[in-house]
Amino acid sequence: MGLTSRKVLALAVLLALLLFVATIWLWPRLSRRSAQAVLGRIGLTFATQVAIFAAVGLVANQYFLFYGTWGDLFGQEQELGSVVGPAAADGKHVTVMDTQRTAVPGGSRPTTAGQIQKVAVAGESSGIDSTAYVYLPPEYFQPQFARQTFPAAVVLTGYPGVAENLIKGLNYPSTAWKLARGGKMQPMILVMLRPTVAPPRDTECVDVPGGPQTETFLGKDLPLAVSKTYRVKTAPRNWGIIGNSTGGYCALKIAMHHSERYAAGAGLSAYYKAAEDPTTGDLFHGDQNLRNRADLLWSLDHGRQGESSLLVTSSRKGERNLKSTEAFIQKVKAPSEVSSIILQSGAHNFNTWRREIPPALEWMSGRLSAN
Repeated sequence: MGLTSRKVLALAVLLALLLFVATIWLWPRLSRRSAQAVLGRIGLTFATQVAIFAAVGLVANQYFLFYGTWGDLFGQEQELGSVVGPAAADGKHVTVMDTQRTAVPGGSRPTTAGQIQKVAVAGESSGIDSTAYVYLPPEYFQPQFARQTFPAAVVLTGYPGVAENLIKGLNYPSTAWKLARGGKMQPMILVMLRPTVAPPRDTECVDVPGGPQTETFLGKDLPLAVSKTYRVKTAPRNWGIIGNSTGGYCALKIAMHHSERYAAGAGLSAYYKAAEDPTTGDLFHGDQNLRNRADLLWSLDHGRQGESSLLVTSSRKGERNLKSTEAFIQKVKAPSEVSSIILQSGAHNFNTWRREIPPALEWMSGRLSAN
């Protein structure tokens, strides 16, 4: 059973309840001053507290999805990396490793609910291989659309999130399915992954001198590899990119610096300057030009603004990026354009992003084309 399984949560709550009842029931018998009674009280109290703590932790994780899997919880999630993997070994740009159903009605039928494919993507220019999840809408499998192409959006997690969070916690596939079914957005392919291509290092989507070429992978390799495998064209109007937190910073950065690949970029709760801390290591190796380029506000002031449609989000209470988001909005000039979602309140968490994702996907759909 998975970490986010409701069965695991139900068992934890049941165990905590049973231990609490057992503590109340057995306490009179354990009230004596013998060594066995004292050890019994200690053991029962400790077990009850651990069970309650686990149940509360699982409830919080179900709501915020801090961790998507047991491996993620125990620090064993190391699947993404910059080493050569199966995608490059067999000469393919994208290798499908597994398929799974979408959490919508009729989820087992691709023609009704679409399909999620776990893939390995080989970065030809960057030398990076990365796993991702590709959501294909129902229309992709329907005979009447067999020759139709689709727009696509790269979807990025924050750091150090896992790609499963985009499916189970932020509900991107099911949200896209519902919006398309309601006529609010066009059917769209979603390529979901985390921007951490060299775990546990946070590369901030930078081409690190002598290190991981993350920007090249996301800005060039990923859309080209997907277009060679799925029915997606390669023009900028065919591609968008969206993310939250670190993924939001990366989405804006990639859209701004690679308008030849992406027509639209959306940053949910994004920041606007690459972090430099123990998790990132030395990203720029003393190159101030690279550091400036990773500062989006500096880039808007000093660089050429391409034909990019940008979306930023924040909240008046709960987010720390409100002032920098307002500054970003003021600095965007033609031919770029900027839109925003400013909530009255909302913290830096999954609940806030789930409120922003539906309008963000609608916005992106209106700026992309299948042809």
